[in-house]
Amino acid sequence: MSKTDLSKFNNSWYNPGASWLIRAMWYCTNASFFNSYFPFYSIKIFLLRLYGAKVGHGVVIKPKLNIKYPWNVRIGNNAWVGENVWIDSLGKIYIGADSCISQGAMLITGNHNYKKSSFDLMVGDIILEEGVWIGTGAIVCAGVACKSHSVLTAGSVATDDLEAYSIYQGNPAVKIKERILAE
Repeated sequence: MSKTDLSKFNNSWYNPGASWLIRAMWYCTNASFFNSYFPFYSIKIFLLRLYGAKVGHGVVIKPKLNIKYPWNVRIGNNAWVGENVWIDSLGKIYIGADSCISQGAMLITGNHNYKKSSFDLMVGDIILEEGVWIGTGAIVCAGVACKSHSVLTAGSVATDDLEAYSIYQGNPAVKIKERILAE
C-alpha cells in the first residue's frame, strides 16, 4: 500500500492573488481589526474594500472574524457575518444579500486530495445566494453553492449544493424540510 508523503506536497501552482507584501499587510490588518474585539463595522468595511473585497451596504461584521484573502470575497447588501466566523478564501466566496453567517461558522474553499500520496491542494469557490442562513458552527465546504434562502442548521456540514428554500441538517447535511417564509 502507498503512504502519504507530505515531502511531495507542492502547491506552487496556487496563486493567492496578491504579492507577499500585500498578504503580510493583510495579515496584520486582519489580526488587529477583524480577528479581535474591534467593534466598528464601518472601519472594517472600509478596510475590506481597501484590500479588494466587494462589500455592499448595510453589512454587519461582528468581532473575531478571520478572513484569509479579502480580495477573493464578495458580500452583498445587508448581509451579517457573526463572531468567530472563519472565511478561508483561497478560492472565491460570494455571500449574497440578506444572508446570515452565524457565530463560529466556517466557509472553507481549500481542501486536500487524500487519494494522492502528495496530499495535493484543491480549491473550490463557495456561493451563498440571497437570503441564505449558515447556522452556528456550520461548515460549508469547497465547491458548494447554497441556493436562494437555503438554511444550513447549527453544526451541520454542507459537502454538496443546497436547494433553494430548503433546510439542511447533519454531517453530511441532508435536506430535512422546505423553508417557508412568512411576511
